[in-house]
Amino acid sequence: MSSQKPRIAIPEPTSTDPAYNQRSWRQYAEAVEESGGVAVRVSLSKSPVAVADLVASCSAVLLPGSPADVNPHKYGQEPIPECAAADSAREAVDELLLQDAFNLHKPLLCICYGAQSLNVWKGGTLVQHLRTEINHKAGREIAEAHSVTIPQGVEHLKGFAPSLPVNSSHHQAISSQGDGLDVIATAPDGTVEAVEQRGEQFVLGVQWHPERTFAGDAASQVIFRDFVDAARNWKPREVRESVAR
Repeated sequence: MSSQKPRIAIPEPTSTDPAYNQRSWRQYAEAVEESGGVAVRVSLSKSPVAVADLVASCSAVLLPGSPADVNPHKYGQEPIPECAAADSAREAVDELLLQDAFNLHKPLLCICYGAQSLNVWKGGTLVQHLRTEINHKAGREIAEAHSVTIPQGVEHLKGFAPSLPVNSSHHQAISSQGDGLDVIATAPDGTVEAVEQRGEQFVLGVQWHPERTFAGDAASQVIFRDFVDAARNWKPREVRESVAR
């Protein structure tokens, strides 16, 4: 295992709220850095070429949460009133980073909005607004909003099967999962809470926020540690097509 710290590309959560970015992005960065990585901020105002050049210097990608919702037109639906406004700048950067990660088999960790972005990019759909007895919008101050059920035989989170308490702060969720994604955690109401893509590439999407509970939660620490370890062990593969040119 290399002793060099891997660089992890993390886009800004939103193009519309600098204060939110300042507060939120730092939490993801601190969890990455405490796990042995180097957080690399990706501005949503950069050109596609600049984003491609920046992510080329990174060994992994982390897609964070966002106050926006993915544009429902991208999965064949009209937005309902409860759906938040889309953020086209964030969506454009996510798509470039996802293409780079999958082209080069870079480790990929997607959190909340990031998991939804991954799922839509892979051809899946979303529930635009959850209406269940479970409070999925418990918010940033609640460390254990509800538990998730984790089946045996998963690649990620297997050390925490069959059940794991999680925080929660989302009003949308995966409906039909995208190509190659397997559901690995569900809430008591059946809501999809985590997906993975099995194989050599590290691909994990979770609906909760492990960056918020990183300091005192073993599962959150494992998620980031395994992700950064995968980034440290990643080796470049041949580029078959450009992500921006």
